[in-house]
Parts: sequence; C-alpha cells; structure tokens
Amino acid sequence: MKTRLLVVLTVAALGFAACNGGFKKGPAGLLYNIHNDVKGDSIAEGDFISLQVIAKTEGDSVMYNTYDFGKATQTLVPKPTYDGDLFYAIKMLTKGDSATIKIDLDSAAAKGQPKPQGIKGKYLIYTVKIEEVIHKDTANQQAFQAKIQAFFKTEGDKAKSSEVVKVQKYIDDNKLKVEKLPSGLQIAIVTAGKGEIPVKGDSVDVNYVGQLVSGKIFDTSRENIAKLHKDIYNPQRPYAPLAFTLGKGSSIPGFEEAILHMKKGEKAIAIIPSSLGYGEQGMPGSPIGPFTPLVFELELMNVIHKDSVAVIPSAMKN
Repeated sequence: MKTRLLVVLTVAALGFAACNGGFKKGPAGLLYNIHNDVKGDSIAEGDFISLQVIAKTEGDSVMYNTYDFGKATQTLVPKPTYDGDLFYAIKMLTKGDSATIKIDLDSAAAKGQPKPQGIKGKYLIYTVKIEEVIHKDTANQQAFQAKIQAFFKTEGDKAKSSEVVKVQKYIDDNKLKVEKLPSGLQIAIVTAGKGEIPVKGDSVDVNYVGQLVSGKIFDTSRENIAKLHKDIYNPQRPYAPLAFTLGKGSSIPGFEEAILHMKKGEKAIAIIPSSLGYGEQGMPGSPIGPFTPLVFELELMNVIHKDSVAVIPSAMKN
C-alpha cells in the first residue's frame, strides 16, 4: 500500500472505513476500490497523467469510454474541487494502478457541483487505469514540459505504425470488398448509384456517419443515428444532408475524394487514412487523435453541376 494512501486512511477526521463489496469509503460519500496497486509515488496536483477511463451511471449507461476512441486521455492533475471528487481519488493512485471510483452525486451537489441532467441514481462510476505519470518539476519547468512532449511523440509514433494494421482489421472484421485508390483512400460500394458523378466545382448534398475504426461514432448528419448516441446528439442542430461545393477545401481531402468517386444515389463506405484526414496533429478536443484513420458511411443525395444555370421565367424578365 502506498505511503500517501496509508496516511489518508489514518486520518480519522475524514471518516474512512471499509464498506461492502471491497470498496473503501472516503469523504463526501466517495467509494473506491483499487484493483491493481503498484508501488510508486502517488499522483500529485500538477502532475501529467495519461489514463484510460470508463464513466457510467448506476444503470450501466456508458457516458464516456476512452477505449472506444482507441487512445487514452491526458491531463494535468488539477486541485480537487472538493475532498471526495474524482481527482481526490485519482491522487491516491500511481502509474500502473487501476481502480473503480464512485462519486456521490448528492454530495457533489452539496459541494456546489450540479448533478448532470438526465442522470438517475446516486453515483457516477469511473473505472480508471493509470498508464503514465510524469511528476511535476517545479524547479525545472522546461524539463517537465520536455518530458511531456517526448511522451506525445512516442504516442504519435505508436499510432502511426499501427494505422495500417487498424485499417486492415476493420476491413477484415466487416468483410468489406474495397477499391484502394492511389491516394490510400479505400471505398466499398454498399448500394450502387445510377445518377451522375460530380466533379470539382459541383455542389452536392451528402448524408454521412463518421466513426473511428473502433466503431465509435463522432459525427453524423442523420438525426435518428445521433439520437442513439447521447454524447454527440445536439437537439439545437438542424440535422440534414451536408451541402457543400467540391474543390473549395470545406472538408477533409479524403471525404471530398470519396464523393468524387460516387454516383448520385450511391451509398458507400469510405476508409480514410490520416494522411487524407487530420494527419499527425489529429483534431484537438475531439476523439480524433494523431494518425487516426476515419470511416465514413456516405450517401450522395444530390448533385448540382457548376455549369447549371437557373431558368428565369419570361414573366420575370425585364
């Protein structure tokens, strides 16, 4: 057992006590169970950590799952908002630890943290695994930042080297018959179209579902699909086919290239390598990390050719 955790457990004022099911009790209704307890220095405020997280309700409704994204999440450890919150519990852990943490929502509300809308039950339940810890270096902030940058470079190299394998696994698992284009884009026709093929400068209407090769959906133009995924559904958004002009750079290169190889009315699956997507930077603040291949289910709804000229009724002519 780690020194920090031993100290915490001996603080009578916090009222720690064993509870049923292997969980221990902390302040503000906190419950925690450390499944894999690795020796080392506990996490402290200001440390950099990389961790896998599954967050769910008591009813097993998953709210967030980093495994769906195919990558861990990273953060600098903040000061706990109150004794008994998630980061209070995380600070008990070390690199290599895994734990289940239950946050008491009523106690959190009493501490000024509003209960999330639509959440039923007493607890939010987090299953965490600490994959990396870089301890803060107050005396040498530059060295601390250099270690963090080195970590991200290593993770990027891993993602780059595994991209081809991930794409092929997706194709094999879904038994897709794909056409691979010279750019690296791969397309599988689901329903053949009979209409015209667009060219650059044409305007198109496209329905789409965007996902990672893990199957995690991150965006869609279809409201019925979005409603099945609470983490992406936005009731304020006007869900409708995406309308844009090809060749103006309004979408990632792989998305446009796929549309340029489809016929009106066609449905297809486009597997886009990161070189035609968000590249080595990924898309910060989204599930799309560096060197992340993307999968789009596409339906080309309409094509309006650039040389189409609206006919003006004679009654409206001067």
